[in-house]
Amino acid sequence: MTCVYLSLGSNMGDCQSYLGQAIEALSQLPNTEMKAVSSLYETPAWGNTNQANFLNLACQLETDLEPLDLLECIHQIEADLGRVRHEKWGPRTIDIDILLFGQLVMDSEVLTIPHLYMTERAFVLVPLLEIAPNLIIPGKAWSVKDLLTLIDRNEIAFWGKLS
Repeated sequence: MTCVYLSLGSNMGDCQSYLGQAIEALSQLPNTEMKAVSSLYETPAWGNTNQANFLNLACQLETDLEPLDLLECIHQIEADLGRVRHEKWGPRTIDIDILLFGQLVMDSEVLTIPHLYMTERAFVLVPLLEIAPNLIIPGKAWSVKDLLTLIDRNEIAFWGKLS
């Protein structure tokens, strides 16, 4: 089993429900076990900032799936929950990103691990800190805790737990 960390976000419709449904669907993937789910955090949009705030969380899985197979499953979950890709960094019912996949470092046309922007985004690092504060980013010498000292996290607000 490989330890995998994901970031989830939603800013359309019933965001908390979409996130809960996504966590449930991820928990049901074959040869996969949900190990931890962070609290919810409300965050301003990143990239395209002219949209509603997001609810974000992080989770930890253990899986026997290969990275591209997991990505395919994630895309299916997103589609099942109404995700439509109209514009880059646009509003969405659900967004699920693979942050880390064990110690794997890869850069392909469809998947980059570690996630390309994870070290720059407080909305990724704050929930990740909750479930894995001493996690070291593969290919880097920094922990999640170290990275958070380098970026502004003032816009991140604790929201609560999934019900």
